Amino acid sequence: MFSNMSVSVHPSAPPIEYAGVPLDLIVFAVLTERVRWAVAFKTVVFLPMAISAFATGVTWRIMYQQDPSLGAVNALGKVVSGVFSPVGVLPSALPSTPTLVQSGQGMLLKTPLHPDGVALLGLTGIAPDAMPHSSVQAVTPPAKQGEIVGTVWRDFKPGGGKAGVVEKGELGIPGVTVVLHDSSGKVVQSARTKPDGSFDFTKVAAGAYTTGVGAQTFAKPFGGYSWLGPNLIVPSLLIAYIWIWAGFAMVVIGAGLASMPRDVLEAARTDGATEWQTFRRVTVPLLMPVLSVVFVTMIINVLKVFDIVFALAPESEYAKANVIALAMYFAAFQGGGNFGVGSAIAVFLFILVIPVLALNIRRFKREA
Repeated sequence: MFSNMSVSVHPSAPPIEYAGVPLDLIVFAVLTERVRWAVAFKTVVFLPMAISAFATGVTWRIMYQQDPSLGAVNALGKVVSGVFSPVGVLPSALPSTPTLVQSGQGMLLKTPLHPDGVALLGLTGIAPDAMPHSSVQAVTPPAKQGEIVGTVWRDFKPGGGKAGVVEKGELGIPGVTVVLHDSSGKVVQSARTKPDGSFDFTKVAAGAYTTGVGAQTFAKPFGGYSWLGPNLIVPSLLIAYIWIWAGFAMVVIGAGLASMPRDVLEAARTDGATEWQTFRRVTVPLLMPVLSVVFVTMIINVLKVFDIVFALAPESEYAKANVIALAMYFAAFQGGGNFGVGSAIAVFLFILVIPVLALNIRRFKREA
């Protein structure tokens, strides 16, 4: 198969065109033969070859569920998000009085404070089991000269109580980041609350300050992406479809790599070619017949794809994920049952495939 092919490894040789087959797919096939965890990797890549495309679509539809506790893809996203954007101590907390307002900087007191001031930052909307285990009875710290002190606590007392006042039975909230802003809005100090919710800013210069709970305290947990929504349905289909056919491409390209004459590769390395030059000038040209088979097969499969789109895309998103075969199905078998339009679409699909088939037949004749 390779006897009529001339190969050059000279560094100045012009780049080789790869007949439309993506270079990353070829590199992917080569790497499957070299990675240490090749067995596990190949199991994942080749798994779709053992099941139908419809079953694959159902599998990915489950994996794409937006709730991280249900969908594997968003569960992985939640793990990654937790590393770079940790969940706040109190993501669901709300201010207990109108004197504490929400903003992009967190929850800040409306009234400016001066040195010797006391800031009472009461929060509500916190479930008892959401409170940190180290919480103890909240206290109102006494004013200190040259300092601004305060308390962050769960402002809720069973059976009734007064909002904005620390009362017996109300717990402080430890581990909360409290920030101090000067009159320009710049953060000049920050502190973390103690088990009783108290905090203090020391060595505060004269002037008016705004204090409050930092925004990171209320950081929401990762809620998941809508992979099956209108904005991501097409990329979601592409990921699943690539996974389906990657195994087939790897088998065909792997067979081509296995039958490749090793003496040609060794000769290229002996002549001083680097691994990249050997790959571009030797491996890829020798694989060109195999790559042509993969390329033509992929074109035909893409044109006639139906089952994975039908199984994976929600019915509300069929318009965004529509393909020729799906349009034929809905025209002929759904709605008004217009078999004439369905037949016309089927003929149009056949006409689209004819040039690809002709190209494949021509290649077979040339190789014969």
